[in-house]
Amino acid sequence: MQRRASGRTVGGMRALLLQAPAVSLLLVWMLIPLGMTLWFSFQRYNLLNPMISGFAGWNNYTFLLTDPALWIAIGNTLLMVCWVLGITVIGGVLLAVLFHQEFFGRGIARLLVISPFFIMPTVSALVWKNMMMHPVNGIFAWLFKLAGLQPIDWFSSYPLTSIVIIVSWEWLPFALLILLTAIQSLDDDQIEAARMDGAGPLAIFWFITLPHLKRAISVVVMIEMIFLLTIFAEIFVTTSGGPGLASTTLAYLIYLRALLDFNIGIASAGGVIAIILANLVAIFLIRTVARNLET
Repeated sequence: MQRRASGRTVGGMRALLLQAPAVSLLLVWMLIPLGMTLWFSFQRYNLLNPMISGFAGWNNYTFLLTDPALWIAIGNTLLMVCWVLGITVIGGVLLAVLFHQEFFGRGIARLLVISPFFIMPTVSALVWKNMMMHPVNGIFAWLFKLAGLQPIDWFSSYPLTSIVIIVSWEWLPFALLILLTAIQSLDDDQIEAARMDGAGPLAIFWFITLPHLKRAISVVVMIEMIFLLTIFAEIFVTTSGGPGLASTTLAYLIYLRALLDFNIGIASAGGVIAIILANLVAIFLIRTVARNLET
């Protein structure tokens, strides 16, 4: 028993020694930026005025938490995330069911429908800004004119809605890929048995397909929400957070404070708040996914 115990101990120590370099590098990679952000969030640090320096205490956080722009940005962020998740999950489920069926040209159609996911955010934002939503030369304006309607200046009249449309177009293929992979693992015998019992397409979708996709939907929601909290390029290219603060998210507000106001202290405090918000969301989502995996 002693030899076995000592053997296990030696094996465990060897495993720890082999893992130590990678774990140490990962900790350094994570802790140094986090530590610097925390440090600067308690400092007076302005890039335009080096004379403003020293320990600021909680002043940066107090300024941010009493700034209405922060709460508007958080509200815009949550609103955008919820709308994009709803569109991509519902659209992804419907498209997954559609592309699971046999039809002519299905391979080419699948390739085309997932292609937006491989386009860089800056490029897709430029395409939507200049080719789709342009109030004079855009495709939407042309369609409105054909229908006898007045074209809409999307980025001035509906800035946050425009961002939601662009981001949903980018992330819908991702949801489709995950959900289509999940639906292909559904047992065909189960569906055939339901059809023999008289179940129609809607009943099969509601009672068989949708419960089968529950885990995949949870994974899609978790991954997308973490990335959607950091959306920046689409806003920078199209609306620049405006008009006013109508399309300013938390990530873009941090950019405004850091690189336009040159106030690194307040921007770092905003970064800490963003980290706390992202971790709260991640904890909630991980628990939700774990609960679905257990069922």
